Amino acid sequence: MTGTHRAAVLLRDFVNTRDVEVGSDELGGPRRLADWLAGRGLVPAGTPARDADLRLALDLREGLRAAMLAHHGTGGAPAALDGVLAELPVRVALGGPAPTLTAAGTGARAGLARVAAAVVESAADGTWPRLKVCPEATCAWAFLDTSKNRSRTWCSMRVCGNRTKTRAYRARRRA
Repeated sequence: MTGTHRAAVLLRDFVNTRDVEVGSDELGGPRRLADWLAGRGLVPAGTPARDADLRLALDLREGLRAAMLAHHGTGGAPAALDGVLAELPVRVALGGPAPTLTAAGTGARAGLARVAAAVVESAADGTWPRLKVCPEATCAWAFLDTSKNRSRTWCSMRVCGNRTKTRAYRARRRA
């Protein structure tokens, strides 16, 4: 895989705002959500976010995480994600060589709509099915599977893959 996949990187980074292993959350409040969105150019600096925007952002993030976990072949996108996406102000733009999904309006919800639009862009460039989440329960880190045959399972074979395989080995030995 070559080139820069801006949409896939945005989606990966958005899902990874919550670090399951260390228990940290970059979106730990409305102000931090607004700062994260502004830091990625999704909203102008100084754009406010409300508690309702934060709740929507957290639901979007966890819905995307579940959808990326499903890219391991464990099922489809969660139905709850559809409800979250329905709350975002998006529109179809026909001005370029191909239709695109763009944010409508302003504010934090428009920034979140830009994150949602990145799913469509990622699907168009072929990276959406390559966005996966580590199935290791203590990790759940999002990553872009750049393996030729799209078979990568863990974010890191050295860490999460080794943990999983060691646990399975010990369980077999106990049995």
